Amino acid sequence: MQKSSIWLDFWQFLCCLGRYGTLRLAKIISFFETGKSGIATKLYHQRGRYSRPFMHSGMAFLVVGGITLGPVLIAENLSNPWKQIEAAPMTLTSVENTGDETTTQISAKPRSEVVEYEVQSGDTVSTIAEKFGISVDTIRWENNLTSIKDIKLGQKLRILPVTGILHKVTYGETIYTIAKKYQVDAQVIVDWPYNSFANDETFALATGQTLIVPDGVKPKEVPTIPRIYYAQTPTAGTITGTGQFVWPTQGQMTQFFSWYHKAIDVANHAAPPVIAADSGTVIVAGWPSNDGYGNRIMINHGNGYVTLYGHLQQIYVTAGEKVVRGQTIGKMGSTGRSTGTHLHFEIRVNGACQNPLAYLK
Repeated sequence: MQKSSIWLDFWQFLCCLGRYGTLRLAKIISFFETGKSGIATKLYHQRGRYSRPFMHSGMAFLVVGGITLGPVLIAENLSNPWKQIEAAPMTLTSVENTGDETTTQISAKPRSEVVEYEVQSGDTVSTIAEKFGISVDTIRWENNLTSIKDIKLGQKLRILPVTGILHKVTYGETIYTIAKKYQVDAQVIVDWPYNSFANDETFALATGQTLIVPDGVKPKEVPTIPRIYYAQTPTAGTITGTGQFVWPTQGQMTQFFSWYHKAIDVANHAAPPVIAADSGTVIVAGWPSNDGYGNRIMINHGNGYVTLYGHLQQIYVTAGEKVVRGQTIGKMGSTGRSTGTHLHFEIRVNGACQNPLAYLK
């Protein structure tokens, strides 16, 4: 009986110790996350003012760590010279033997770099463009072809990862001058995820770097297929969410839906009102996080659909408020990761972003 009581007391002690440890760990994690969020917010609001001292202190920390831990790591490796180093897996392509035939599977990871393609027998510029999912003009302009028929067997062609232009930055150029040169909105250049900037807050460029300009048009050239721009007048509608969406604002559509930009952008220097594309309940109204949207509104339409309106300069609704289709909810702006006055508009179905052009009426 006494032994059973001792084990029971010991078990209760372990349970109390576990609860105490869990609470202490939760407090430590909470303190760490609060401090990290505070530092990130401070750096963001200062728009890069502290970026240089932050980088310098980080490099100093790495140097001290290298000096301190370097001898230990070297000694460990020398003590076991036959230690095998596992190579990083190559996942670009894989070959499967299915018995009667062998197939090659291309990785679905989006391509970021320019590649070379050797013209094969039977190839045309059109079939090559279709194979890589880009436009005929992109191949023609990048390779200085005078005609789409101006290719020959064995010729090496440079293939961009997306329809557009590859541009090398010269002294004094900005994303705005480059965008104007290639007849696109500057936001298009910023939103291409593989473009880098000397300063991510001001989108400064370094002389000599290369940029991808999605949907860019080569100067003094006429695209084979003219681009379509939309300028719609919104109209009011029903009180309940129906899944039929009206245009949320007026202006010129400067960016389409793509794998790296799961929305459309509508720009207008006059900063017109933004309306609810369908009726529903406001679930976000403000600037809750520094993820690039700036001031945004999100509306749950109660039928699996959620719409998002980003980069607003003014917000006229609050979270929890009911809105009807066509009701003014805010004003177009340029807050967050934005290069000019425009609306970033998303339609999500059960959490997945869809092409708004398939739903807008």
